[in-house]
Amino acid sequence: MFVSKSMTGQVLTTTPQTLILDAQKMMADKHIRHLPVVEEGDRLVGIITDRDIRSALPLAFIQQALPPGERERLGALTVGEIMTRKLITVSPTDTIQDALLIVQQHKVGALPVVDKNNRLMGIISVRDLLRAFINVLGIGEPGTLVGILAEEKVGQLKRIVDAITEENISIGSVLVARYWEEDKRAVFPYLLTNNVAKIKKKLASLGFTLLDPMDWCIDRLPPK
Repeated sequence: MFVSKSMTGQVLTTTPQTLILDAQKMMADKHIRHLPVVEEGDRLVGIITDRDIRSALPLAFIQQALPPGERERLGALTVGEIMTRKLITVSPTDTIQDALLIVQQHKVGALPVVDKNNRLMGIISVRDLLRAFINVLGIGEPGTLVGILAEEKVGQLKRIVDAITEENISIGSVLVARYWEEDKRAVFPYLLTNNVAKIKKKLASLGFTLLDPMDWCIDRLPPK
């Protein structure tokens, strides 16, 4: 699935000349946390987040406890003075897998989507990515996630799928992940049924080891 199919296309933007207090109000009114900063022709020049604004405005400013001169100085700050200029972006033709890896690597909450001329096309957030993967994995429908430990060799996945479909159980998706032991894979079929006792027993009889998905360490990410 491509980023263009999952991104938010109608994006609220701001300019470098906008006061950060106005940008803060825009975010609060629309319940968003990121504002792409554009210049003429929708050319992306930066991004500002609610965290950037909180860092720029001390608590004393919010509580109106600053001297008038200092308060006026902070109130006159513009988006261009505090925005992030070193941008991490994706293109509409990147995949959602690409976007997810970039989000994890750079620890950002959203990615501007730009064309080859750096013109803003949209924005894709962590929430957009979660929604996309829910659709891809079919987990929006009621069902049960089953964990299976299998040898890494040709034909193992087919054996698992055949065993499931022989019981007239539909599969929403199948996720295959690395396992700690060499030559092993963890297979997670999402079955569109809540009655899985019979198929678990059948898989065990075929020599597969069952895993508890709740015990699976999803935070075993690549090294930083």
